[in-house]
Amino acid sequence: MADQDTPSRRRRRDHSPKLKRALVRQCLQPGASVASIAMAHGINANLVFKWRREHRAAEAADSSTAQASTPLLLPITLASAPLSGTSRSMAQAPASITTRTSTDSIELDFAGARLRLRGAVDQESLLGSLTALRSLA
Repeated sequence: MADQDTPSRRRRRDHSPKLKRALVRQCLQPGASVASIAMAHGINANLVFKWRREHRAAEAADSSTAQASTPLLLPITLASAPLSGTSRSMAQAPASITTRTSTDSIELDFAGARLRLRGAVDQESLLGSLTALRSLA
């Protein structure tokens, strides 16, 4: 009866950080099986999955910290204000213009965007569309 009164003292194993890093490194290899690596070392696979998850979270935190401290330089281009009316010169025309008279449509590739105008297109509608597109560029 004295054996029943004594609680069992089960102690968790304390794995070294070196062992954890080594196992996580093995698990991150292409084609590696986490379950087989864990079994080979006598460790529960769920524990190895947890170490791998913690490793990836730490890497993500490190990379986001590095990105936040590094300034990001973006290219800036200055464009003149959109022209109004019909004073538009050929030098300021879109990069490529494709006109299909058989289907009454106009297709413009301009500043990385494509504008398609179908049906009867008058000059005023075309200039309004180009002005709006130029303001986005």
